[in-house]
This record gives sequence, structure tokens and C-alpha cells, in this order.
Amino acid sequence: QMRLVESGGGLVQPGGSLRLSCTASGSIFSFKVMAWYRQAPGKERELVARITAGGATDYAESVKGRFSISRANPRAGNTMYLQMNSLKPDDTAVYYCYGAFSVDVWGQGTQVTVSS
Repeated sequence: QMRLVESGGGLVQPGGSLRLSCTASGSIFSFKVMAWYRQAPGKERELVARITAGGATDYAESVKGRFSISRANPRAGNTMYLQMNSLKPDDTAVYYCYGAFSVDVWGQGTQVTVSS
């Protein structure tokens, strides 16, 4: 069974950076699409960024120019990343890794808190 595990969350000051990692139990290139979602307290889960099997990417308007989604090379491991720069308090949320496999696969989430 394919599993996804996130890591890299934490507390950061406004303007700071974090890199989230999502490690799959199998090849990430088995997924049609992989993505990062986030859910802030009292809000619905929202798409942050996604990457297709072919490498095409797109982002939520609120993170364009600040966040970058990428994948490790096949030989480097089964990991997807979200580089987050110029973080704002509004970026505070639980961040979830998602993969469209033969079924939808979700990670358990990692907390990102942006606060001074």
C-alpha cells in the first residue's frame, strides 16, 4: 500500500523559509499528480501547489513567486518538496502531501506556524 509521510514543518518568523518534504513508500513517478494542500484552523483544505507526472507545475495565487514544488531525481529517492520563502502569518496551517495513485493517497500532515 502506497504511503506518504511529510516532514519539515515547524515555527518560523515572518519572512523566513521552510522546506517541506514528502516521502513516498514507492516511486513518486507512479503518481499521476502530486500536490501540497493546507488547512488553517476554521478553514477548508486548499490546494497550494501541484506537479504532474510530466513535471508541469501550478500554484495557488496566494503563494505564487514564494513557494516552489519539486521532486527528487529518480535515483535520488522518492521525495517531493515544497520550498516556502517569504512566509507570512497567513501561511500558518497544517500542510498535507497528496498523491493521485490508483487511489487518492494523503499524508498525515505537518504543522507550519509563521509567527514572531
